[in-house]
Amino acid sequence: MSDVRRFAVFGGVYNNFLSLEATLNDARALGCEAIYCLGDMGGFGPQPDRVFPLLRDVPDLFVMQGNYDHSIGNRLEDCACGYTDPRDNYYAQISYDYTLANTADAHKDWLRDLPTEFRHTWAGQRVLMAHGSPRQVNEFLWESMCPDAFLEHLLKSYEADVLFVTHTGIPWKRELEGGRQVINVGAIGRPANNGRTSVDYALVEVDAQGVRVDFREVEYDHEALAALMREEELPEPFVETILTGWWTTCLEVMPARERAAGVY
Repeated sequence: MSDVRRFAVFGGVYNNFLSLEATLNDARALGCEAIYCLGDMGGFGPQPDRVFPLLRDVPDLFVMQGNYDHSIGNRLEDCACGYTDPRDNYYAQISYDYTLANTADAHKDWLRDLPTEFRHTWAGQRVLMAHGSPRQVNEFLWESMCPDAFLEHLLKSYEADVLFVTHTGIPWKRELEGGRQVINVGAIGRPANNGRTSVDYALVEVDAQGVRVDFREVEYDHEALAALMREEELPEPFVETILTGWWTTCLEVMPARERAAGVY
């Protein structure tokens, strides 16, 4: 019997029930004993209620509240995503209004009551999972804007050796001194602005040597999702992102290095 334990960690479902199903199937096929969703079930994609049968009342699946879930669950006026640019907020509001109008009340209540963090001890290391960051649910932890000293301070302040977050939509990881790590798991609801139509999640392996994290690429039927988005009359720039792998909206919040990696 293998001494390696496997876990899956992902975030940013964004109403993409097709990528969610593909991610869950991949994680289970790899023998993950537990799967963690770090929040933001809604936004961007079509037919929000189709994600909840895959997430609710599943024994091996643990779901956290993101800023989007807090807003939808409490029937607020916007997603509290943390955008400041008018163009970012314009498209974010379209997504939010659509998701709020098309999410059943029973699912809104479930989102309202979700936990806001997870803590574990894996291989003697203190593991903390948050949405944006431990200090603010909608904080963007971009790779280019997170020097090692800042990440060390964050881990020390919140008593963690390994930190998992999401919210930015672009995956990255950083190994620090003493085996400490910070991992942004990205999002499975839309591509990572990399020209690929696939999505990514974090595959975690734990054994006596410690905690190892790699990103796992998942393909799904993105063309079917795009067709549903058009049926729902969601903005064509959203559809373009799904079909091309390049972000067309919510770009102004990105730092220069991350934005330069895209085409817009």
